[in-house]
Amino acid sequence: MKKKILKLLLMPLLALGIGMQTPPMPTESHAAQSTVVKAAKKHQSQRVKKQAAASSSQSDEQLAQLNYQGTQTISVNNGQPDFTSEDLDTSHGAWQQYGNLDRLNRATQANALLNRSLMPKAKREPLNVTPTGWHNKKIKGGYLYNRSHLIGYQLTGQNNNWKNLITGTRSLNDPEMVRYEDEVADYLRTHPNDYVRYQVTPIFRGDELLARGVHMQAQSVNSQAIKFNVYIFNVQDGVTLNYADGTSIVDNSAQNVSSTPAVSKTTNSQAPSQGNNDQTTVYVTPNGTKYHLDRNCRALARSKTVDSMTQGQAIADGYTLCGFER
Repeated sequence: MKKKILKLLLMPLLALGIGMQTPPMPTESHAAQSTVVKAAKKHQSQRVKKQAAASSSQSDEQLAQLNYQGTQTISVNNGQPDFTSEDLDTSHGAWQQYGNLDRLNRATQANALLNRSLMPKAKREPLNVTPTGWHNKKIKGGYLYNRSHLIGYQLTGQNNNWKNLITGTRSLNDPEMVRYEDEVADYLRTHPNDYVRYQVTPIFRGDELLARGVHMQAQSVNSQAIKFNVYIFNVQDGVTLNYADGTSIVDNSAQNVSSTPAVSKTTNSQAPSQGNNDQTTVYVTPNGTKYHLDRNCRALARSKTVDSMTQGQAIADGYTLCGFER
């Protein structure tokens, strides 16, 4: 009788499973779900990166098929850069990265998160790299080609870096690329704590050794001060370029004419002439892009360090004549 009463008392407890049923294990279930979610997010991130890379690649392929129509610099994507939020991340500070040369020894792409801390303080050394398509010659006003930095020396201090140099016409290098480089450099000098995401891609058509142009884009982080996305054709007025190997045919209008040096426009009567004499002494600053025939040029007034070299060396290194002396 006692056993029967005890069984009757335990039946409700057994029905509720108190103390008798093994509890569920939510920890393992939640962990499994968390793993699945993380894996999905990782897969999605990788897919987004692949899509972005494919989109960028397709864009560059399209640019490679464009032909110069009289405007050297054109807008890409309405001037809007296509950097992702990950591209604009500043948590690791300033950095620079240069893609490996391709199978034809051509430069591929240069990327950077620029900050004033990367800007050079050392004297710029002469360039000695010979990029693909380098068949230079004298034309009216100087040389046809410059050794063109993808990311300008004034922004990162990269100089004789094969991965950062292409054969570019004088017109491509300056004024076209320099215009954008100066804009970024001026911003970084006046905003030392800010960053600018920067990317330059040389655009080649097929196996050609001379780039058809360069694709440049930049975006200041947490600011709208710097924002551009442009394509610059690698062309020179009066010159027909053979992009397959970099050779060229110069029209009569661009022929180098040997003549008596012209009188300098400067008011200093002792200033050197503006002729195309390779051995004429000119003056440059370590971080500058211009050469000066007149040591007393007003553009040099605030420069603490001024170096001298021959005009031929200055032009070959990518310097162009100061605007005040033209």
